[in-house]
Amino acid sequence: MAQTKEDIKRLLEKANTLPMRPGVYIMKNSVGSVIYVGKSRKLKNRVSQYFRSGEKNTKTAHMVSQVKEFEYYVCDTEIEALTLENTLIKQYSPKYNIRLKDAKSYPYIKITEGEYPSLIMTRKRENDKGRYFGPYSGVSTVYSIINTLSGALGLYTCKRKFPKDIGKDRPCIYYQIGKCCGVCTGRISSAEYAEKIKYASDILRGNTDEVKNELTEKMYTLAEKELYEAAAKCRDTISALDRLSQKQKVVASPDTEHDIIALYSDDVCTAISVMYIRNGAMSDKNDKVYGSDRIIDESNISSFICEHYLSREYIPKSILLTFEMDDLEKEMLSEYLTSRAGHKVKIKTPERGDTKMLCNMARDNAAEQAKLYKIENEKDEKVLLRLAELLCLETYPERIEAYDISNIGKEHITAGMIVTEGRSFKRSDYRSFKIKSLENTTDDYASMREVISRRLDHLSDGEGSFSHIPDLILLDGGKGHVSVVKELMRERGIDYIPVFGMVKDDFHKTRALCTEIDEINISKENALFVFIYKIQEEVHRYTVSKMDSAKRKTLTKSSLTKIKGIGDAKAKLLLKTFGGLAGVEKASVEELTKVSGITETLAKNIREYFDKGKNR
Repeated sequence: MAQTKEDIKRLLEKANTLPMRPGVYIMKNSVGSVIYVGKSRKLKNRVSQYFRSGEKNTKTAHMVSQVKEFEYYVCDTEIEALTLENTLIKQYSPKYNIRLKDAKSYPYIKITEGEYPSLIMTRKRENDKGRYFGPYSGVSTVYSIINTLSGALGLYTCKRKFPKDIGKDRPCIYYQIGKCCGVCTGRISSAEYAEKIKYASDILRGNTDEVKNELTEKMYTLAEKELYEAAAKCRDTISALDRLSQKQKVVASPDTEHDIIALYSDDVCTAISVMYIRNGAMSDKNDKVYGSDRIIDESNISSFICEHYLSREYIPKSILLTFEMDDLEKEMLSEYLTSRAGHKVKIKTPERGDTKMLCNMARDNAAEQAKLYKIENEKDEKVLLRLAELLCLETYPERIEAYDISNIGKEHITAGMIVTEGRSFKRSDYRSFKIKSLENTTDDYASMREVISRRLDHLSDGEGSFSHIPDLILLDGGKGHVSVVKELMRERGIDYIPVFGMVKDDFHKTRALCTEIDEINISKENALFVFIYKIQEEVHRYTVSKMDSAKRKTLTKSSLTKIKGIGDAKAKLLLKTFGGLAGVEKASVEELTKVSGITETLAKNIREYFDKGKNR
């Protein structure tokens, strides 16, 4: 339902009743979905601005035109409002807010726990005794740092478990060429190894110069004691650390340490670039580009900054901004980050000097990322516009949903749904369906009808990926599939969503798109052909993977249900308790009886089943 003048008047009147206190506001559209979350030091002033007549930027005006209602929360402090805003953005994933990529997607360097820790790459930050550094911009950056540090400090990189595996096998080639200290030989104590790990930890925190100074002092002390071999190892480590610094782009004096946050925005997109300057060199950078539907202002850029540092191990004492921010907003942000960092964090926008030059470099990088985004976006638009033209679509197909059915005989009939936005796969919106309406039979048409029916049940949902109405539905199948689905849509009065089939040739490659009657050849439309081919391959891959997963679970469970007295519920509990079938097989009678519902008799039956299997 479109917004009316009466809606604007009502919303403005409501906004004018808000208190002049810090708080968070939530904008909702006509179906109740949260489309934007914001915060303000003075709720009344901020929210009422949206609904007053006057000039607004394109992005904000588009968001406001979708608002049918808003809610608000009053907070005691600005920091409380900032924290609540971040929580609500995570909860609702509003369409117009900028959001960081899920922290799980970024790689970390982890120093494992134990007597002889190692450096590993991980994407999962667990609540354990390990120490985490990052997140970093990419896996290649992480492995480059791990390899350089391990080689420089002599840390082991093999899969052996120490001290358990000390002396079990002869040293590997890394020890022979001096790249590993040889924990496996037993010639290095845990205290000596701990010192190396301390150096690695200090370097990962950005304190390379401190480590080099310590090593230099240690080298001279060892030389005075005529321990020349040990002194030479210190010298080699210092040289390796110098090489690590040389790999990084030197942009300032050696004592310089800043994070620089750059912002570039126009009507097409917004690019945010974060550069990390350590010891005068750019150690890493993160770039993020958002489309024209994301709203960027000083209010939500501060939310972005807070969210960014929630996942980082280290926050420097100085953060430089390439853009102006209200002084009170800077103070609030500084206070928030200081509380997280354990030291004073200053936030400023330089106006001159070397720091201004660094900011210019960061802003140029953000502008370049925006330029690359626009080039790719133009390619995407051309392909999607051509698709709309060929299929005679009334709407630009921004969101496309594709469906496939997969099965093994009459069992495990599975449907998969994948989603593209623009020309990118949106994996967070993928869904799979277990077909429920068919028993002891296979019917692709009936299966497709069921899955589309279940998907359409959620079109009126206020939240979640299913609430987004697709601009186009593609089916992995021919005219028959399209006919069945179109009939279903007519029955439900929602035949306004275009539906086409993806037809394959004799070699199982995409040949054409089809309606119930005609085929539309796309083989000569190279860019469009590649796009549709990728969709068809992706939906097939995803659906088969979900079917295989269902099959494995059933087969694993069914092997346990062959045991006398073990049904589905007990089989599931056993698998969960012991982490899988292998764990159940290894468990003793005593261990098995500790599982709820497993008597001594059942435990003996389980052991007898597996023991017989070994003796066959």
